[in-house]
Amino acid sequence: MQLTAKASLTNALLISICTPDFKGDEATESLAELARLVTTLGFKVVGTQSQKQSSTKKVNVLGLGKLAEIAHLTGNQGVVDGEDDEDFFEELVDETDFSDIQSDNLPFACADVVVFDCDLSPSQLRNVENQLGVEVFDRTGIIIEIFSRHARTKTAKLQVEIARLNYVAPRLRESSCGDKERQMGKGAGETTLELNRRAVRDQLAELKRELASVQHEMKGRRTQRSELFCVALVGYTNAGKSSMMRAITGSDVEGENKLFATLDTTVRALYPTTQPRILVSDTVGFIKKLPHDLVASFHSTLAEAHDASLLLYVVDASDPSFRSQLDVVHGVLEEVGVEDSKKLLILNKSDQLSTEQQQALMEEFPEAMMTSTRNPDDVSKLHQYIVEVAHQEMIEEEIIVPYTAKGIIGEIRSSMSVTKEEYEYSHIKVTVRSNAIDLARLKKRMLSL
Repeated sequence: MQLTAKASLTNALLISICTPDFKGDEATESLAELARLVTTLGFKVVGTQSQKQSSTKKVNVLGLGKLAEIAHLTGNQGVVDGEDDEDFFEELVDETDFSDIQSDNLPFACADVVVFDCDLSPSQLRNVENQLGVEVFDRTGIIIEIFSRHARTKTAKLQVEIARLNYVAPRLRESSCGDKERQMGKGAGETTLELNRRAVRDQLAELKRELASVQHEMKGRRTQRSELFCVALVGYTNAGKSSMMRAITGSDVEGENKLFATLDTTVRALYPTTQPRILVSDTVGFIKKLPHDLVASFHSTLAEAHDASLLLYVVDASDPSFRSQLDVVHGVLEEVGVEDSKKLLILNKSDQLSTEQQQALMEEFPEAMMTSTRNPDDVSKLHQYIVEVAHQEMIEEEIIVPYTAKGIIGEIRSSMSVTKEEYEYSHIKVTVRSNAIDLARLKKRMLSL
């Protein structure tokens, strides 16, 4: 089973289920975010519908009246289980006044895909698909599909595939199998459902073994980098992290105005380069209601944030909901154990704010830095801040290097910050700033001369 929408299914109708715990501005903002998610998949949002329910856990996630409205918008292609229900449903569709639906400028029978802004159980998903006769997604399915399309490295592909199979597995368990097939399966081997279920389990086990091996290699690379000062860009998806990464490292990191344009952690050196080098990592963006399996599978990716000496919390300051997005970032980082690292809030995309809005935000967040990656002065200011913080983490020490020590001065200049040099009769007195590990390594080599 592959969760992939057909290329021809381009028109999406979004459904919001409002509950006592999920309503008002929160529900409105979440639905707007869902619209950006489905747009990232290439769908065209042609309208939205909402319904108040006491819970999203009911067998029928929509009431019959609302279901009739939506069925009208999808062409009345579905059926309701049971002859009595089917007759009643068809009568309800025929008798319902749909004129009020035009408030969203939604043409009749134009929706090819229906997307719910909540998670649906396998049985709920199957029931709605049968009733509407079109492909139905829930929020988790959409996010996993985006991750599947955007993963590039081997690690990200493995992590996403594990999350996808965990999502698909219960839907296989509840997929419909004919009575004849079930009867033939008794005493005559496994049914197709059982074979598919076992295949998924075997595939998951193999993927997890492969991922463990890849993660071991990644841990080794992080250990090699641990001697350097590392900066991690963290934040909500589409906050501008990749654009900031490109600005402060001079790299060609992809940056698009889409959700989850970056899924793979990218590590580059700060530019202009410093001695010792400072590394910058661009991590996967966060989102509200991120599927738990994806949080778990991306722990290794977020390990870059865990090991970083400095975290830059990047937010899109022009987005009115950035405060709640920041809460999501805090929550996910807390879940992966990032607590004690030094942090700086970056109010990004300031070029989209008025002077008054910028001043108000700086009064609200006095410790933050207001930036725009399109402003070279802002990029330079951020670069200088990173270098200053890195220098605070370093140790300053005076090293005596005899003229007879070949290669030592070159090694010092290539890996340490030299603040002072004095040439004496028999040696050079060098004042350096460096991390404790590099200094200890240098001193050990000096003793062996």
